[in-house]
Amino acid sequence: MSEETEYRRGRHVVSAMHVHLVFVTKYRRGVLDDEMLTVCEKAMRTVCEKFEAELKEFNGEADHVHLLVHYPPKVSVSGLVNSLKGVSARILRRDFTGRINRAIMHGHFWSPSYFAASCGGAPLAIIRQYIEQQKRPL
Repeated sequence: MSEETEYRRGRHVVSAMHVHLVFVTKYRRGVLDDEMLTVCEKAMRTVCEKFEAELKEFNGEADHVHLLVHYPPKVSVSGLVNSLKGVSARILRRDFTGRINRAIMHGHFWSPSYFAASCGGAPLAIIRQYIEQQKRPL
């Protein structure tokens, strides 16, 4: 079975739900570096596992991150986003206190808004390629 037709099978449902998410840092501050993105990805993979979702692709730049998530129909995107942003912000502030000036960001790491798009219409290979081509800072 190809990646494009990867289905989740439950007791009463067969689904193929993917969402492309983008989170931007507060005030679009360019605070993320490669090490922070690695920690962020690990935290977000853990959150996805708790939601029985799978983080298929992750990458970012200094001021935002892109995620491609395969999730079950019982999960609300807004609930998943809330946990992804909350957990990752706590971990990043804990591990990189010196790099993140909380005064400038007014106590928040992520902007309160986010981008979410269903990926059913676009081939997943195109979304994956787009995320892979992000200019990850060194």
